[in-house]
Order: sequence, then structure tokens, then C-alpha cells
Amino acid sequence: MKGTDTQEVIEHQPDLTMSDTVPLEQRYKASMVLSGAGDALGYNHGHWEFENDGVFIHEEVQKRGGLGKLDAIDFPVSDDTVMHLATAEALVKVGKGKGASLPVLYRALVEKYIVSMTDMNGRGAGLTCMSSVAKHRQRTDEDIKIPFDKRGGGCGAAMRAMCIGLRFPDPEQEHLLIAVSVESGRLTHHHPTGYLGALAAALFTAYAVRGTLPVEAWGHRLLEVLDKAKEYVRHSGNCVELNMEHWDYFGIQWKSYLEKRGILDGKSKPQFPESYGVKERESFYRAVSFKGCGGASGHDAPMIAYDALLKAGDSWVELANHGFFHGGDSDSTAVIAAAWWGALFGFRGVPEINYQRLEYRDRLSKLGQRLYELRGKSLGTEKE
Repeated sequence: MKGTDTQEVIEHQPDLTMSDTVPLEQRYKASMVLSGAGDALGYNHGHWEFENDGVFIHEEVQKRGGLGKLDAIDFPVSDDTVMHLATAEALVKVGKGKGASLPVLYRALVEKYIVSMTDMNGRGAGLTCMSSVAKHRQRTDEDIKIPFDKRGGGCGAAMRAMCIGLRFPDPEQEHLLIAVSVESGRLTHHHPTGYLGALAAALFTAYAVRGTLPVEAWGHRLLEVLDKAKEYVRHSGNCVELNMEHWDYFGIQWKSYLEKRGILDGKSKPQFPESYGVKERESFYRAVSFKGCGGASGHDAPMIAYDALLKAGDSWVELANHGFFHGGDSDSTAVIAAAWWGALFGFRGVPEINYQRLEYRDRLSKLGQRLYELRGKSLGTEKE
């Protein structure tokens, strides 16, 4: 693909040295707060999330004066942020040291997800999340497993997992990141396409925190980590045969995407069509989706978010244009893309109006602070 007439090599990549100039503590807070801002803007009371015409959404944004005029107070968060808060609160609640362990964390996640369902009025909660959490709520035993679900490949696990990468960012913690993202995902989406989306969302957040791996290499690394996740699922003993039967789709779709962008090797710069406007992006997002709704599945929600980050570089405006405002499940791609962007760049270049009066901003910021304080710490009783 390199050098063809129809491809543009993007030289403007995120300057990862910028992350060195923004304090890590601020990047943690920004990752949480901006994830909520992206979600709220992509959702827009459900008007834009459930709008299939991306051109119409962009026209609506311009009628309001552009991104820099969108006041967060007018955009409540969706179910995505409510459940992301729940994940982060469980991670913080369990913390570290004596009494902290993976089983305790998984139980805390269940409890927080159950509570989150009381805050879903008008937030567009997903049917899979709601039905799965209802099963947990009705249980009388201590088991947290739910049956394998052939229809559990949606993006509901991915949209709430970025904070797992904030909690376990270090390379030596990769086994914990894999386990927690997979199991947190399987609490509602027991299907590889669903919970591997959670893995991608968490893993790329960890890469953003480290700031040492070029963004164009993230996808290549994901394919390598998928092999480790496969071994983890094999050894978990939880519906192994059914999981393996449906395993390959996620990796196949991601490999195909990386080939299209010319970054399968993890070294090259991404290549985009010379014309990659709203209509072209809409067509591409539908093409990589499961059933024509870009961002609705576990594989393509982080994929579209990644595509937006690759194209936008350090521009919040371009990230929004590509990752927030499109037909399909726009708030889910937005909540993921904005979390990664915040972990890289903090609040630099983001209009304060987009997040200053955001619903739950203080909760998100405080959780970012707590996750910063816990980063890299062991859970206490597991073997590192």
C-alpha cells in the first residue's frame, strides 16, 4: 500500500515527548475526565449515538458553533461513563495490600455494576449489560460466572475498561491486565469479541500511560497479547471449548484493519486514503463493523477509536471529528478514544467548555487521582 496514489502517509503522529512534559498525575485525571467528556459529546442525549448519518451529526455540531462551543453542562454522560465509573470504583475500593486479591476485585466489580444500573435513566443502557447484571443481582450464591453468550460480542465490556490500564500500566503487570480485563468483560459479555474489546481498551490505555511505544505500534502489540489472553482463557476452565470456537474473529478483524493501514509490522506510519472525509469514514466504519453499526461491537469500538487517534495525533478537535461524531455507536468509540488521548496529552488543547461542567467530573477526576496513587501496585495476595 505504501507509495500508492490513493494512500496518504500520515506524518503528524502524537508527539510522545509531549507526554513527558505533562505530569503523569494530570494525565491520569485527564484520561478519566475526558473519557466522560467524549462519551457525553458522542451521546448527546442519545440523539447522536442513535443517529446513523454522520454527515447530519457534523452539520449539527457546526450549527452549534463547532466543538469549541459545546458546553459539557448540556451533555449528560451515557451508560458508558456510568459503568466506567463503576469499574474504576471497584479498582480503587479493592486497592492493594492485605485482603486485596483478584477474586475480591471481581466480586467488587459485580457489586459496582449492580449499583450502576440504578443510574441508567435516559442514558441508553445496553440490553446485554442490563440483562447480565440482572442475572448477577438475582443470584444467591457467590459464583460470578455467567453462561457463554453467542450474542455477547457487543462493545459494553470495552467501553468501561480503560481504567484497568490506569491501574495496571506496567509491563510486568500484563498478566494482571489480561486477567482483569477479560474477567471484567465476561461479567456481562461472555464472548471473545466482547471481552477482548475490554482487553484492547485497557491495554492501549496502559501503552498511553507509559508513553514509550509509538501509537502506530499498539495494534501490532495487541495481536501478540491476544495469544497470551488465549492461553489465559484456556487455563481458566470457563466454557473453554465455546470460547475457542468463537475466538478467531476478533484477531482476524484486527489483522485486516492493521493491514489496511499499513501498520501490521508495528513500525510503519499509518496510511489513510487521500480523501478521508465524513462520508468516507462512515463507509469505512460500517465496513469494519459486525452488522453495519460502527463501534457497536467489541472489536470495532476500540478499532475506530484507534483509527481516530492515529489520524488525529495531538489534536482534540480531530479526535472528536473522527472518533466522537459519526453514525453508529459514537459514544462508545468516543469514551475509549478520549481516555487514551487524555492519558497521552492531559488536557492540553482541550476547550475547558468541553469538560469543566461535565456531569460527574469531580468523581472522574478523584478516581483518576486514586488510580494514579495505586498505579503499578500489587493487589497484595496474588503472585506477581
